[in-house]
Amino acid sequence: MPPTVQHVRPIIGMEIHVELSTRAKVFAHAPSPACTLLEPAGANVMTDELVLALPGSLPVLNRRAVELSMLVGMALGCAIADLAVWDRKSYFYPDLPKAYQISQYADPICGPGVVEVPGLDEQGEIDLDADPTPIRITRAHLEEDAGKLVHDCAGGTGTGVDLNRAGTPLLEIVTEPDFVSAAQCVAFARELRRVCRFVGATLGVMQRGHMRFEPNINCELTLSDGRKVRTPIVEVKNLNSFRALAGAVDYELRAQPERYLEDGREMGVGAKSTRGWDDERMTTVAQRDKEDAHDYRYFPDPDLPPVVVDAAWRERVRAALCELPMSRLRRYVKDYGLALKQGEQLVEERPVCDLLDASVEAAAATGMDPNDAGRQAANLLLQAGARIANERAQETGDPVLPSDLGVNAPQIAALLAMRAEGAISADGVDTVFEALASGEHAGGDARLVAETLGVIIVRDEGQLETWCDEAIAAMPEIADDVRAGKVQAVGRLIGDVRKRSGGSADAKSVREMLLNKLGQG
Repeated sequence: MPPTVQHVRPIIGMEIHVELSTRAKVFAHAPSPACTLLEPAGANVMTDELVLALPGSLPVLNRRAVELSMLVGMALGCAIADLAVWDRKSYFYPDLPKAYQISQYADPICGPGVVEVPGLDEQGEIDLDADPTPIRITRAHLEEDAGKLVHDCAGGTGTGVDLNRAGTPLLEIVTEPDFVSAAQCVAFARELRRVCRFVGATLGVMQRGHMRFEPNINCELTLSDGRKVRTPIVEVKNLNSFRALAGAVDYELRAQPERYLEDGREMGVGAKSTRGWDDERMTTVAQRDKEDAHDYRYFPDPDLPPVVVDAAWRERVRAALCELPMSRLRRYVKDYGLALKQGEQLVEERPVCDLLDASVEAAAATGMDPNDAGRQAANLLLQAGARIANERAQETGDPVLPSDLGVNAPQIAALLAMRAEGAISADGVDTVFEALASGEHAGGDARLVAETLGVIIVRDEGQLETWCDEAIAAMPEIADDVRAGKVQAVGRLIGDVRKRSGGSADAKSVREMLLNKLGQG
């Protein structure tokens, strides 16, 4: 009787390709599609002699691509090489005109490092109280991207080659096989995207191929006869969504034990294969056997000198590092008391985080408690700020962030200070924020704008009492409900008073006065 599988231990590594957002390509003067959200005018327009591999053309290194690679490596805790060597990686494919790719092998720009993936709960969501998982980075090497094949040419009967992407600077980040689940892979991928976007290395638009994930998956199977065997490694190519990454890993972890029971193939030389992902059927699809490193015939590129990184250059690049997303997420949740989802929404965009932190600093300078200011400023950006940004985006058709609205940190700090003084209501804060984001009041003094709009809270007790009496007289049935103990009905009366005051009456003070007048104080 053939053995059965008693236990499956996942063994998962990742290769992540990050297109760096330089204006020119990595070894050529042709413009790069990775630095803009606009589509190229047509196929093969972002090329030059080098991209087309014309005789006599020689590569010239893009310094900015090296610096962005160093910046990402530093953010991932990688060692930055003193000497990085360019290699030719030889293989033939239609979208690679030179029949080799300029890459790095033995001496990459970024060496070993370690990234901590946050702990996850049973649903695969981040749990900041759980122990993080260290993921070892093997290396991060800089290379040129290939072009792409277009399979709908000539009315769908032919395949063409588009070299717009060829030569785009590509940072390939390679991990050790430290992942044990699809959820871990996705958590790492999400954080890596945030990190790369935070340091300005990539626009990170997945649909444009700015980041592509390639998990390398196999399993250690414990069999019923006591043996332990490893299945062949499957590399799933060019996944450009978190959904596809999770689906591909989960599918392979289910399929590989079944394949082993059918064919008995184990991991060994020449056993690695590549598969594609069918997003509709949610399955992987066989493509080809995977080459081993020696099949690429690596050798140093004779046309490119090594990159020498001295201490001064390294420190100039390091000075551009900022506080990274996970550190900010932990701070926002712990110090400001934000919900995890709120924090995650904030750390998706560095400009929003920078505006939040600057607003807290400005508010603290006025004497406000920084943590209280952080909570209020975050809520303002996530609510009124996000709403107005969404409306602007719908009007213009372009992405708009709360940090793009023109409201600066001192203005937000002034709003928070007025709210802390009780000079303005929560609704008033939103009203003034929206006014500051408009053309008429843009750049104005927040307190003066609040006075102009009439949202400064009225402290005249006599006037407040008059409005309350008028509201009670206008809605006698509601007033009777409150007298009878239906206290929640007082909201209708509060709304009427606020309407009579033009929004200048403080809701809390109005509630107290109404309840006292109706015997519920």
